[in-house]
Amino acid sequence: MQPLTRHKSTHSPGGSNCLETAATPATILVRGSENPNGPRLAPRPATWTRFAVYAAGDAHGRSRGSRP
Repeated sequence: MQPLTRHKSTHSPGGSNCLETAATPATILVRGSENPNGPRLAPRPATWTRFAVYAAGDAHGRSRGSRP
């Protein structure tokens, strides 16, 4: 098994206290950088994509939480 390659947002400050992600074929692993042994999420890629689109706003320029 190969080691996971973890990623942080390019918008994260240099310290800790941000989310780290790592992709596997079946899931996206998500953890907090300030506590790497703490709780983790493991959503399927499609679920993670829907979350990321919602968090960033959608392709029509609407902000989070706006209705069509």
